[in-house]
Amino acid sequence: MSKLVTIYGGSGFVGRYIARRLAKQGWRVRVAVRRPNEALFVKPYGAVGQVEPVLCNIRDDASVRAAMMGADAVVNCVGVLNSIGKNNFDAVHHDGAERVARIAAEQGVAQMVQLSAIGADANSDSEYARTKAQGEAGVRAAFPSAVILRPSVIFGSEDEFFNRFAGMTRFGPILPITGGDTRFQPVYVDDVAAAAEKAVLGQVEPGIYELGGPDVATLRELIDEMLEVVQRRRAVINLPFGIAKLQAAVFDFIQWMSGGLIKAPLTRDQVRSLAHDNVVADDAKGFAELGITPTATEAILPDYLWRFRHNGQYAAIQASAKNLRTNG
Repeated sequence: MSKLVTIYGGSGFVGRYIARRLAKQGWRVRVAVRRPNEALFVKPYGAVGQVEPVLCNIRDDASVRAAMMGADAVVNCVGVLNSIGKNNFDAVHHDGAERVARIAAEQGVAQMVQLSAIGADANSDSEYARTKAQGEAGVRAAFPSAVILRPSVIFGSEDEFFNRFAGMTRFGPILPITGGDTRFQPVYVDDVAAAAEKAVLGQVEPGIYELGGPDVATLRELIDEMLEVVQRRRAVINLPFGIAKLQAAVFDFIQWMSGGLIKAPLTRDQVRSLAHDNVVADDAKGFAELGITPTATEAILPDYLWRFRHNGQYAAIQASAKNLRTNG
Protein backbone atom coordinates (compact mmCIF):
# COMPACT_ATOMS: atom_id res chain seq x y z
CA MET A 1 0.00 0.00 0.00
CA SER A 2 1.26 3.50 -0.82
CA LYS A 3 2.44 5.70 2.01
CA LEU A 4 0.24 8.34 3.63
CA VAL A 5 1.12 11.94 4.45
CA THR A 6 -1.05 14.34 6.43
CA ILE A 7 -0.55 17.98 5.47
CA TYR A 8 -1.98 20.41 8.01
CA GLY A 9 -3.01 23.52 6.11
CA GLY A 10 -2.62 21.53 2.90
CA SER A 11 -5.01 23.71 0.90
CA GLY A 12 -3.12 26.92 1.70
CA PHE A 13 -0.67 28.80 -0.48
CA VAL A 14 2.32 26.52 0.17
CA GLY A 15 0.44 23.40 1.27
CA ARG A 16 -1.29 22.88 -2.08
CA TYR A 17 2.07 22.77 -3.88
CA ILE A 18 3.41 20.21 -1.42
CA ALA A 19 0.23 18.14 -1.81
CA ARG A 20 0.56 18.17 -5.59
CA ARG A 21 4.21 17.10 -5.48
CA LEU A 22 3.64 14.23 -3.04
CA ALA A 23 0.62 13.00 -5.00
CA LYS A 24 2.89 12.78 -8.07
CA GLN A 25 5.27 10.71 -5.94
CA GLY A 26 2.44 8.21 -5.45
CA TRP A 27 1.69 9.07 -1.83
CA ARG A 28 -1.82 9.19 -0.45
CA VAL A 29 -2.36 12.74 0.74
CA ARG A 30 -4.64 13.76 3.58
CA VAL A 31 -5.24 17.52 3.51
CA ALA A 32 -6.22 18.60 7.04
CA VAL A 33 -8.09 21.92 7.02
CA ARG A 34 -10.78 23.84 8.91
CA ARG A 35 -13.18 23.90 5.94
CA PRO A 36 -12.84 20.75 3.80
CA ASN A 37 -15.67 21.86 1.50
CA GLU A 38 -13.49 24.83 0.46
CA ALA A 39 -10.51 22.57 -0.25
CA LEU A 40 -12.10 20.25 -2.81
CA PHE A 41 -9.86 21.72 -5.52
CA VAL A 42 -6.98 19.54 -4.21
CA LYS A 43 -8.71 16.28 -5.15
CA PRO A 44 -7.65 16.35 -8.85
CA TYR A 45 -3.98 16.52 -7.80
CA GLY A 46 -4.00 12.73 -7.81
CA ALA A 47 -6.04 9.71 -8.85
CA VAL A 48 -9.56 9.21 -7.50
CA GLY A 49 -9.37 9.04 -3.71
CA GLN A 50 -5.63 9.72 -3.57
CA VAL A 51 -5.91 13.28 -2.23
CA GLU A 52 -8.63 13.89 0.35
CA PRO A 53 -9.47 16.99 2.40
CA VAL A 54 -10.45 16.22 6.01
CA LEU A 55 -11.76 18.37 8.84
CA CYS A 56 -9.19 19.44 11.42
CA ASN A 57 -8.85 22.11 14.08
CA ILE A 58 -5.17 22.52 14.92
CA ARG A 59 -6.14 23.86 18.35
CA ASP A 60 -7.66 20.52 19.37
CA ASP A 61 -5.70 17.36 20.27
CA ALA A 62 -8.40 14.91 19.22
CA SER A 63 -8.88 16.62 15.88
CA VAL A 64 -5.14 16.67 15.10
CA ARG A 65 -4.79 13.04 16.18
CA ALA A 66 -7.69 11.86 14.02
CA ALA A 67 -6.28 13.59 10.93
CA MET A 68 -2.90 11.99 11.55
CA MET A 69 -4.11 8.42 12.12
CA GLY A 70 -1.98 5.97 10.14
CA ALA A 71 0.24 8.64 8.57
CA ASP A 72 3.84 7.87 7.66
CA ALA A 73 4.74 11.57 7.49
CA VAL A 74 3.26 14.90 8.52
CA VAL A 75 3.79 18.42 7.23
CA ASN A 76 2.58 21.44 9.19
CA CYS A 77 1.93 24.46 6.96
CA VAL A 78 -0.60 26.18 9.19
CA GLY A 79 0.19 29.84 9.76
CA VAL A 80 -1.53 33.20 10.01
CA LEU A 81 -0.35 36.69 9.04
CA ASN A 82 -2.92 38.45 11.19
CA SER A 83 -3.66 37.50 14.80
CA ILE A 84 -7.46 37.40 15.09
CA GLY A 85 -9.67 35.72 17.70
CA LYS A 86 -8.97 32.14 18.68
CA ASN A 87 -6.66 31.57 15.71
CA ASN A 88 -4.08 33.99 17.04
CA PHE A 89 -0.31 33.77 16.64
CA ASP A 90 0.27 31.91 19.89
CA ALA A 91 -2.51 29.36 19.33
CA VAL A 92 -1.47 28.60 15.75
CA HIS A 93 2.29 29.13 15.48
CA HIS A 94 3.28 28.02 18.98
CA ASP A 95 0.69 25.68 20.49
CA GLY A 96 -0.47 24.29 17.14
CA ALA A 97 3.00 23.38 15.90
CA GLU A 98 3.92 21.88 19.26
CA ARG A 99 0.69 19.85 19.27
CA VAL A 100 1.32 18.39 15.80
CA ALA A 101 4.89 17.40 16.75
CA ARG A 102 3.89 15.85 20.07
CA ILE A 103 1.12 13.75 18.55
CA ALA A 104 3.35 12.76 15.62
CA ALA A 105 5.91 11.44 18.10
CA GLU A 106 3.19 9.59 20.04
CA GLN A 107 1.92 7.92 16.87
CA GLY A 108 5.38 6.92 15.65
CA VAL A 109 5.31 9.03 12.50
CA ALA A 110 8.57 8.64 10.57
CA GLN A 111 9.02 12.13 9.13
CA MET A 112 7.87 15.60 10.18
CA VAL A 113 8.27 18.89 8.32
CA GLN A 114 7.49 22.23 9.98
CA LEU A 115 7.04 25.36 7.88
CA SER A 116 8.39 28.34 9.81
CA ALA A 117 9.80 31.67 8.60
CA ILE A 118 13.08 33.55 8.33
CA GLY A 119 13.24 35.93 11.23
CA ALA A 120 11.86 33.46 13.76
CA ASP A 121 13.36 34.71 17.02
CA ALA A 122 12.24 34.11 20.60
CA ASN A 123 13.47 37.61 21.53
CA SER A 124 11.87 39.46 18.60
CA ASP A 125 9.67 42.51 19.15
CA SER A 126 7.29 40.99 16.57
CA GLU A 127 4.76 38.53 17.98
CA TYR A 128 4.68 36.75 14.59
CA ALA A 129 8.44 36.08 14.68
CA ARG A 130 8.43 35.28 18.38
CA THR A 131 5.66 32.66 18.18
CA LYS A 132 7.26 31.12 15.09
CA ALA A 133 10.43 30.59 17.16
CA GLN A 134 8.43 29.18 20.07
CA GLY A 135 6.75 26.76 17.67
CA GLU A 136 10.13 25.64 16.34
CA ALA A 137 11.36 25.02 19.89
CA GLY A 138 8.25 22.97 20.67
CA VAL A 139 8.65 20.91 17.51
CA ARG A 140 12.33 20.16 18.13
CA ALA A 141 11.65 19.18 21.74
CA ALA A 142 8.86 16.75 20.83
CA PHE A 143 10.24 15.55 17.47
CA PRO A 144 14.04 16.02 17.37
CA SER A 145 14.39 14.59 13.85
CA ALA A 146 12.01 17.16 12.33
CA VAL A 147 13.00 19.26 9.34
CA ILE A 148 12.18 22.94 9.83
CA LEU A 149 11.96 25.16 6.76
CA ARG A 150 12.32 28.92 7.13
CA PRO A 151 11.42 30.68 3.86
CA SER A 152 11.81 34.38 3.17
CA VAL A 153 8.80 36.10 1.60
CA ILE A 154 7.18 33.55 -0.73
CA PHE A 155 6.00 34.44 -4.23
CA GLY A 156 3.77 32.60 -6.68
CA SER A 157 0.45 32.98 -8.44
CA GLU A 158 -1.56 32.90 -5.18
CA ASP A 159 0.83 35.00 -3.07
CA GLU A 160 -0.21 37.85 -0.77
CA PHE A 161 2.89 39.87 -1.52
CA PHE A 162 3.31 40.84 -5.19
CA ASN A 163 -0.42 40.35 -5.86
CA ARG A 164 -1.29 42.72 -3.04
CA PHE A 165 1.02 45.52 -4.18
CA ALA A 166 0.05 45.01 -7.82
CA GLY A 167 -3.61 45.31 -6.83
CA MET A 168 -2.88 48.60 -5.08
CA THR A 169 -1.64 50.10 -8.37
CA ARG A 170 -5.23 50.15 -9.63
CA PHE A 171 -6.37 52.73 -7.12
CA GLY A 172 -4.33 55.79 -7.98
CA PRO A 173 -1.00 57.28 -9.01
CA ILE A 174 0.60 56.93 -5.56
CA LEU A 175 1.76 53.63 -4.05
CA PRO A 176 2.56 53.94 -0.31
CA ILE A 177 4.91 51.41 1.27
CA THR A 178 6.69 50.99 4.60
CA GLY A 179 10.20 49.62 5.06
CA GLY A 180 11.37 50.48 1.57
CA ASP A 181 15.01 49.87 2.53
CA THR A 182 14.33 46.52 4.22
CA ARG A 183 15.95 43.64 2.35
CA PHE A 184 14.12 40.49 1.24
CA GLN A 185 15.15 37.31 -0.54
CA PRO A 186 11.93 36.21 -2.31
CA VAL A 187 11.57 32.46 -2.74
CA TYR A 188 9.35 30.68 -5.26
CA VAL A 189 6.56 28.67 -3.67
CA ASP A 190 7.28 25.50 -5.64
CA ASP A 191 10.92 25.59 -4.54
CA VAL A 192 9.71 25.58 -0.92
CA ALA A 193 7.42 22.67 -1.81
CA ALA A 194 10.36 20.83 -3.38
CA ALA A 195 12.29 21.21 -0.11
CA ALA A 196 9.35 19.82 1.86
CA GLU A 197 9.01 16.96 -0.62
CA LYS A 198 12.65 15.95 -0.11
CA ALA A 199 12.18 16.08 3.65
CA VAL A 200 9.09 13.87 3.56
CA LEU A 201 10.95 11.38 1.36
CA GLY A 202 13.72 11.17 3.97
CA GLN A 203 16.33 12.79 1.73
CA VAL A 204 17.13 15.63 4.13
CA GLU A 205 19.11 15.71 7.36
CA PRO A 206 17.13 16.92 10.41
CA GLY A 207 17.52 20.57 11.32
CA ILE A 208 16.69 24.10 10.24
CA TYR A 209 16.99 25.27 6.64
CA GLU A 210 16.62 28.90 5.60
CA LEU A 211 15.18 29.25 2.11
CA GLY A 212 15.77 32.31 -0.03
CA GLY A 213 15.79 32.90 -3.76
CA PRO A 214 18.88 33.73 -5.82
CA ASP A 215 18.47 37.51 -5.42
CA VAL A 216 18.42 39.88 -2.44
CA ALA A 217 16.58 43.15 -2.96
CA THR A 218 15.05 45.95 -0.93
CA LEU A 219 11.29 46.27 -0.76
CA ARG A 220 11.53 49.37 -2.95
CA GLU A 221 13.50 47.43 -5.59
CA LEU A 222 10.93 44.63 -5.55
CA ILE A 223 8.11 47.15 -5.98
CA ASP A 224 9.95 48.68 -8.95
CA GLU A 225 10.31 45.21 -10.48
CA MET A 226 6.59 44.58 -9.98
CA LEU A 227 5.69 47.94 -11.58
CA GLU A 228 7.78 47.08 -14.61
CA VAL A 229 6.00 43.74 -15.00
CA VAL A 230 2.51 45.27 -14.69
CA GLN A 231 3.53 48.15 -16.96
CA ARG A 232 2.31 50.90 -14.67
CA ARG A 233 3.97 54.09 -13.47
CA ARG A 234 3.35 54.97 -9.85
CA ALA A 235 4.93 57.36 -7.37
CA VAL A 236 6.24 55.02 -4.66
CA ILE A 237 6.15 56.79 -1.29
CA ASN A 238 8.11 55.23 1.56
CA LEU A 239 6.21 56.10 4.75
CA PRO A 240 8.31 56.61 7.91
CA PHE A 241 7.84 53.86 10.48
CA GLY A 242 6.29 56.32 12.94
CA ILE A 243 3.49 57.21 10.55
CA ALA A 244 3.04 53.57 9.56
CA LYS A 245 2.65 52.58 13.22
CA LEU A 246 -0.05 55.19 13.76
CA GLN A 247 -1.85 54.07 10.61
CA ALA A 248 -1.60 50.41 11.65
CA ALA A 249 -2.92 51.24 15.13
CA VAL A 250 -6.07 52.66 13.54
CA PHE A 251 -6.45 49.56 11.36
CA ASP A 252 -5.95 47.29 14.39
CA PHE A 253 -8.64 49.19 16.30
CA ILE A 254 -11.12 48.88 13.42
CA GLN A 255 -10.36 45.15 13.19
CA TRP A 256 -10.90 44.74 16.94
CA MET A 257 -14.14 46.73 16.92
CA SER A 258 -15.51 44.62 14.04
CA GLY A 259 -14.65 41.37 15.80
CA GLY A 260 -12.29 40.46 12.99
CA LEU A 261 -14.88 40.90 10.24
CA ILE A 262 -12.84 43.79 8.84
CA LYS A 263 -9.23 42.65 8.52
CA ALA A 264 -6.49 45.21 8.98
CA PRO A 265 -4.55 45.76 5.71
CA LEU A 266 -1.53 46.63 7.86
CA THR A 267 -1.02 45.71 11.52
CA ARG A 268 1.37 47.08 14.11
CA ASP A 269 3.05 43.68 14.30
CA GLN A 270 3.64 43.70 10.54
CA VAL A 271 5.21 47.15 10.82
CA ARG A 272 7.58 45.81 13.48
CA SER A 273 8.50 42.91 11.16
CA LEU A 274 9.14 45.29 8.26
CA ALA A 275 11.87 46.98 10.27
CA HIS A 276 14.07 43.88 10.00
CA ASP A 277 15.80 42.35 6.96
CA ASN A 278 14.33 39.04 5.80
CA VAL A 279 17.29 37.25 4.23
CA VAL A 280 19.13 33.96 4.67
CA ALA A 281 21.82 34.09 7.37
CA ASP A 282 25.40 33.62 6.20
CA ASP A 283 25.91 30.50 8.31
CA ALA A 284 22.49 28.90 7.64
CA LYS A 285 21.86 25.69 5.75
CA GLY A 286 19.65 26.24 2.73
CA PHE A 287 18.91 25.24 -0.84
CA ALA A 288 22.54 24.32 -1.54
CA GLU A 289 22.43 21.59 1.12
CA LEU A 290 19.07 20.43 -0.27
CA GLY A 291 20.37 20.14 -3.82
CA ILE A 292 17.77 22.62 -5.14
CA THR A 293 18.49 25.57 -7.43
CA PRO A 294 16.08 28.40 -6.47
CA THR A 295 14.04 30.25 -9.10
CA ALA A 296 14.40 33.99 -9.71
CA THR A 297 11.43 36.36 -9.53
CA GLU A 298 11.98 37.53 -13.11
CA ALA A 299 11.27 34.00 -14.36
CA ILE A 300 7.87 33.79 -12.65
CA LEU A 301 6.30 37.21 -12.02
CA PRO A 302 5.18 37.83 -15.65
CA ASP A 303 3.31 34.51 -15.58
CA TYR A 304 0.74 35.78 -13.07
CA LEU A 305 1.04 39.55 -12.70
CA TRP A 306 0.00 40.21 -16.34
CA ARG A 307 -3.62 40.50 -15.14
CA PHE A 308 -2.76 43.79 -13.42
CA ARG A 309 -1.70 45.46 -16.68
CA HIS A 310 -4.07 48.01 -18.21
CA ASN A 311 -5.03 45.56 -20.95
CA GLY A 312 -4.37 42.30 -19.15
CA GLN A 313 -3.40 39.44 -21.43
CA TYR A 314 -3.86 41.67 -24.45
CA ALA A 315 -1.10 44.11 -23.47
CA ALA A 316 1.56 42.27 -25.48
CA ILE A 317 -0.72 42.04 -28.54
CA GLN A 318 -1.45 45.78 -28.37
CA ALA A 319 2.24 46.61 -28.05
CA SER A 320 2.97 44.42 -31.06
CA ALA A 321 0.21 46.14 -33.07
CA LYS A 322 1.64 49.57 -32.20
CA ASN A 323 5.05 48.47 -33.47
CA LEU A 324 3.52 47.30 -36.72
CA ARG A 325 1.76 50.66 -37.24
CA THR A 326 4.96 52.54 -36.37
CA ASN A 327 7.10 50.47 -38.72
CA GLY A 328 4.44 50.65 -41.42
